[in-house]
Amino acid sequence: MLELADIFRRHGPEYRAKFADRMPSSHLKAMEDIENCRTESMGGHVYVCDQWGETRYSYHSCKNRHCPKCGNDSADLWLKTQMDLLLPEDYFLITFTLPAGLRDLARSNQKPIYDLLFTASSEALKKLAMDPKFLGGRIALVGVLHTWGRDLSYHPHVHYIIPGGCLSSHDEWITSSKKFFVPVKALAIIFSRPLKKQCDRSLYPL
Repeated sequence: MLELADIFRRHGPEYRAKFADRMPSSHLKAMEDIENCRTESMGGHVYVCDQWGETRYSYHSCKNRHCPKCGNDSADLWLKTQMDLLLPEDYFLITFTLPAGLRDLARSNQKPIYDLLFTASSEALKKLAMDPKFLGGRIALVGVLHTWGRDLSYHPHVHYIIPGGCLSSHDEWITSSKKFFVPVKALAIIFSRPLKKQCDRSLYPL
């Protein structure tokens, strides 16, 4: 079965020769770790069974969180923990996409632009949810950054998982509408303001 490590070993050197000067050091490190994971270059341990006379050599893993081999068990454990924390409420999935005008800038300024994407989107959700016309309280949310679309094009966006309700100023639970969490048009306006400011400044270094 073809693995990600096989692809990196086969095509990684050529890819890095073309794009290494534009890649974040964390990406280069992840590629190197995945390529070397559970190979001779990582070293290993020898296990000997005296009873059956068998010897087995086990290579060390890279322990990089992006490695499919090393990260799977941790991901399963994390998912189980989150499932145990779920509230007995409906949940909403809300997605915010980085505007096309900022994507080229984001490639070479990933940390500040991704921080801006998270800040603008989470603050927009919290501000609108605090409005008594909609919910009127404090919300909980978990956001996950995705940087690629299904067609493997560069497409930074954040997915938020949000329980369907909020806590009032008296710490009472307020259940949201089952049809929608907050109005999408109002949410888009609040979210876009700080991003438009950055688009206007995009010709200048961050």
